[in-house]
Amino acid sequence: MGSDEMVFKIKADFLKSLAHPTRLAIVEQLKDGERSVGQMVRALGLEQSGLSKHLSLLRQSGVLVSRQEKVTVYYSLRDRDIFKILRPIADILRRQLEESRRVLSRLGRA
Repeated sequence: MGSDEMVFKIKADFLKSLAHPTRLAIVEQLKDGERSVGQMVRALGLEQSGLSKHLSLLRQSGVLVSRQEKVTVYYSLRDRDIFKILRPIADILRRQLEESRRVLSRLGRA
């Protein structure tokens, strides 16, 4: 595999780690700071086993870091710059939605 291909694979793997609604919800939960697994279970309404799988994947991909204090595990974002990726995506989706609304409003007048 060439160096360009390797770079593209690394980027794709990172983006794949975010490509799940639950994992995006986890990232949003951590926007305001560190949370324990229990706090996220309650906030997201997930079972701990399912949440733990998503947290593990995000940690392995470098999105999250964890620390343990006695029996409680806390997670936080490794780098808040993750929102420099997510905000433009939200902006693009908002523009697409607005364009769809304009098209649909014209259909109603035809």
